[in-house]
Amino acid sequence: MKAVWMGMVAASALLIVGTAQANADLAKSSGCMNCHTVDKKLVGPAFKDIAAKYKDDADAPTKLAEKVKKGSQGVWGPVPMPPNANVSDDNAKALTTWILTLK
Repeated sequence: MKAVWMGMVAASALLIVGTAQANADLAKSSGCMNCHTVDKKLVGPAFKDIAAKYKDDADAPTKLAEKVKKGSQGVWGPVPMPPNANVSDDNAKALTTWILTLK
């Protein structure tokens, strides 16, 4: 029984790691990593800084997905984030949901 339980835990961990990697790959293929990194400011803020800023905002995934699609200006300084209309609504939501999990 213990072996079955350990196998389930290991499978769950692999699923979580696989999902996180898929979202990191989505961020790269969507062009996000041209201006952002996970843990340090590049052109735009670090994803971890975004997660920290919006950690208590229940509407953050939706708000941030809209910013991904339409662009944003003035939130993190003078450099605007251009619109990313080529990112689907589902992918924008997946990206922002993933970003908000980073700590």
